Amino acid sequence: MKNWLFVFLLFQISCLNRSAQEDFQLQKGDFLFQDLDSSPLCDAIELVTPGYKGASFSHIGMVVELGDPYCINPDYNYNDHVRILEAFPMRVRTIRVDSFLNRSLDNNGNPKVIVGRLKVKYTHTIFKAIEFANKQLGKPYDEEFLMKNKKYYCSELIYESFESDNIFELQPMTFLHPETKDTLKVWKKYYSDLGVKIPQNKLGINPGIMSLSDKIEIVHFYGIPENFTE
Repeated sequence: MKNWLFVFLLFQISCLNRSAQEDFQLQKGDFLFQDLDSSPLCDAIELVTPGYKGASFSHIGMVVELGDPYCINPDYNYNDHVRILEAFPMRVRTIRVDSFLNRSLDNNGNPKVIVGRLKVKYTHTIFKAIEFANKQLGKPYDEEFLMKNKKYYCSELIYESFESDNIFELQPMTFLHPETKDTLKVWKKYYSDLGVKIPQNKLGINPGIMSLSDKIEIVHFYGIPENFTE
């Protein structure tokens, strides 16, 4: 019995020490704003709508599951259990947090991701939002970036998850170069290939806009997104 207790305490101390060394812990409902370097479309999204302090964001996910920082199993991997829900080609899904973070790195090898968290007066909305978002798992990705078409792009999914509580606001979408005011060539080709009219000025939302919401605060930087200025 004494030997078992000793082993138990060793495991517990090990987990607690590891937890103490981590300066930041994600919470359910946290928003992960990502500067994603995956395609010219991402660059086009970032160009037209700068985010928090000028940062470039083309993707967003939300924390929907957490691990147990006080585990007693030495083989337990906290990141295996932290899940990020996202609308990502080709569907709505959840992935491990480390898989999300390591998709796009800055010059120092750190994830180009910052974390937004709802201010205390709005945290009551999180449970219902996660419940809604989880019900959309498997829904197709919205390649057309249009609202209310039974498909989701990344920021649309987060917007609709919190829509009943008015956490985020839609704005007219633009596909124009901010200086020349001409439609970006990448969007012309993209929508031509889809056979869909460019939804210029249709209501929509994107990660940059969401990162500027006065209902959230930025609580952590994993790395430095492009164009971020102090």
